[in-house]
Amino acid sequence: MKHVLFVMLLALALPALEAQTPSDTSGDAEAEQLRQQIRQRWNARVRQELNLSDDQAARLQGTEQKFTQQRVDLAQRQRAINEALRGQLRPGVAANSDSVRRLMDARDRNRAALAEIERNENREAAGYLTPVQQARYQMMREQLRRRIQEIREQRRRRGEMMGPRRGPGRLREGKPPRRRP
Repeated sequence: MKHVLFVMLLALALPALEAQTPSDTSGDAEAEQLRQQIRQRWNARVRQELNLSDDQAARLQGTEQKFTQQRVDLAQRQRAINEALRGQLRPGVAANSDSVRRLMDARDRNRAALAEIERNENREAAGYLTPVQQARYQMMREQLRRRIQEIREQRRRRGEMMGPRRGPGRLREGKPPRRRP
C-alpha cells in the first residue's frame, strides 16, 4: 500500500518539478548569457568613450572577436602549463629538471605569442581608429584586464579562506561539526 501511494505521489509531483527546473542546470547557459551582457556593455562603453562611428564600432567588434578566440586558446594552454609546473614543483616530490625546463620554455613561448596577438590586433585597429582612439582603447583594455585580475585574486583568496570544498552535509574529518551562533 505504501509503495503504491509513493508511486502515485511521484507521478503527480514529477511534472510539477520538471516545470520548475530548467533543462540546463549546469550553469553554462547562465554563464554565456552573462558573458554576452558584459560584451554588450563593453562595446557600448567603448563606442561612447571613443566616440566611434557605426563603421568603426562594427570593425572594432570584428577585430575583438577575431583576436579574443586566439587569446582564449593561449590562456587554456597557459593554464595547462602552469598546472603541470605546479605538479612538478610540489613540496616533497623531486622535480624533473628536463620537464620543468620544457614547461618554462613553453610558458615563455605563450607569453611571446600573446604579445604578438596584441601587436597584430593593434596593427589591425590602426587601420580604422585614430591614434587618440587607439591609445584610449588600449588604456580601457588595460583597466579592464586589471579589474578582471583583481576579481580573480579576490575569488582565489576567498577560496583559500574557505578551504577545500566539501559536499553538503559532509563533516570535516576528525573535527566536531561547527556550531553557528
